[in-house]
Amino acid sequence: MKNIQSYINEHKDRFLNELIELLKIPSVSADSAYKNDVLKTAEAVKKSLEKAGCDSVEICETEGYPIVYGEKIVDSNLPTILVYGHYDVQPADPIELWDSAPFEPIIKSTEIHPEGAIFARGACDDKGQMYMHVKAMEFMTSTNQLPCNVKFMIEGEEEVGSVSLSKFVKDNHEKLKNDVILISDTGMISKETPSITTGLRGLSYVEVEVTGPNRDLHSGLYGGAVANPINILTKMIASLHDENNHITIPGFYDKVEELSLNERAEMAKAPFSLDRYKAALDIDSVYGEEGYSTNERNSIRPTLDVNGIWGGYTGEGAKTVIASKAYAKISMRLVPNQDWEDITELFKTHFESIAPSGTRIKVTPHHGGQGYVTPIDSIGYQAASKAYQETFGKTPIPQRSGGSIPIVALFEKELKSKTILMGFGLDSDAIHSPNEHFGVWNYLKGIETIPLFYKYFTELKA
Repeated sequence: MKNIQSYINEHKDRFLNELIELLKIPSVSADSAYKNDVLKTAEAVKKSLEKAGCDSVEICETEGYPIVYGEKIVDSNLPTILVYGHYDVQPADPIELWDSAPFEPIIKSTEIHPEGAIFARGACDDKGQMYMHVKAMEFMTSTNQLPCNVKFMIEGEEEVGSVSLSKFVKDNHEKLKNDVILISDTGMISKETPSITTGLRGLSYVEVEVTGPNRDLHSGLYGGAVANPINILTKMIASLHDENNHITIPGFYDKVEELSLNERAEMAKAPFSLDRYKAALDIDSVYGEEGYSTNERNSIRPTLDVNGIWGGYTGEGAKTVIASKAYAKISMRLVPNQDWEDITELFKTHFESIAPSGTRIKVTPHHGGQGYVTPIDSIGYQAASKAYQETFGKTPIPQRSGGSIPIVALFEKELKSKTILMGFGLDSDAIHSPNEHFGVWNYLKGIETIPLFYKYFTELKA
C-alpha cells in the first residue's frame, strides 16, 4: 500500500500517546470495583473508532459489559472483514511485583526491545494489539485505501469468559455477517521470525471446595482425628497426574487429536532454544508430559493446572488451626475435538469419586471454550501470509498456540466464518503477569502489516 511507512513515521508519537491514554484506564472486568473504568474504556474505544473513519459506531448494552460495534461499508459487493478484540484486562495483582505502576504506562528499553516497550497492564493483551487495528483503519480511510468493508466488535468480558458476547453473536447473525474474522490476541515466534497462529487450545475452568468439619478446629485437640481439608485437597490434586505427568481422569484423552509424526516434524522446524527458554524463566529444567517436546506440551497436548489454592490461616504469625474448608481454582487447556463441557463433567465426576469419607466436595464450573484450527490453505491464511512476507521480508511459520480464545470456535459455529489470528506479541511480553509490556516496534509493525491483509484478502476473493 502507498505511503504506509511514511504515514506511520509521521504519526508514531500520536499512535503511542493514544495507546498510553487507553492503558491508563484500569478496565479490570473481573473486579466490580473497576466497573466505571470498564465502561469508560468502552466509551474511549467508541470515540477512537469514530475518529478512525467508521461511518457508524454504537455501544451495545449486554447483561454484562457492553460491546463496541463499528462499521464502514464501502460496497455491499465487496468482501467484509470482521475485526474482533477486547478492551478489558486482567487484574494487576500482585502489584508489588511490578517495577512500575500497572496503570501508569511507561516506555523503556529492554534486551529484546532496545527501541522501547510499553509497560502496563493490557499493553499486549489486548489493548495494544486491538488498537493496532484502529490505527490501521485510520490509515486506510484517511488515505482512501480501504479496499473492502470492515466491521469491528470489541468486547469487555474476554478475560472473564465472554458470556455476554456469546448471546450477542447468536442474536446478531446479520449484523455480524462477514467473509473472514481477523483477531490480534496472540503472538509470534520473534521479531525476526514471524508466525501465524493456526490453532488454539480449548479451556475448562473450575473451582473446587473441600469441606471437612463444620468449623475451624484446634490442631492440637483435633489434629490426626478428623480429615484436614487442606491436606485432603492437596492429595487429591496430586493424584490428577501420574508419574509421567499424564492426566489420570478417566476418559480425558478419548477425543484428543493425535498429530502425525510428519506434522510434528513440521512444527519442530520453528526456531527454538531450550537453553534460552529456561534462562528466560530462570529454571534449570523443563517439566511436562513424557514423550513430548516443550513446544508440543504447550500447544498440541491438553493440560491440567492449579491456578490458585487457599484455606486456613495465611496471616502473619501462627494460628494452629485445622480449616473447615479448602479451595482451589483449576484450569484445563484442551486440544481440538475435546468438548469443554464434556471434560468439565468428567473432571467433576472423577474429583467427587476420589474424595475420602469425612469430606464433602463441591465442583463449580466457571467458563470454558472449544479448541480451534485454521487451515493454512484458506484464502484468509494466504492473505495473512502475503502481508507478513511484504513487511517482514520472509514467509511466516504456521504455529499452534497453547492459549485459548474460546469465542473463536463460537464464531465459526454461529457466523460460519474462519478466523485469522495475526498476533504481534512475544512470549516475553509477560501477559497476565507483572510487568506486562508490548514492544513499540511490534505495535507499529502490526499497524503496517494489517492493511496489507485487507489488500490481499480482497484481491484473493475477487
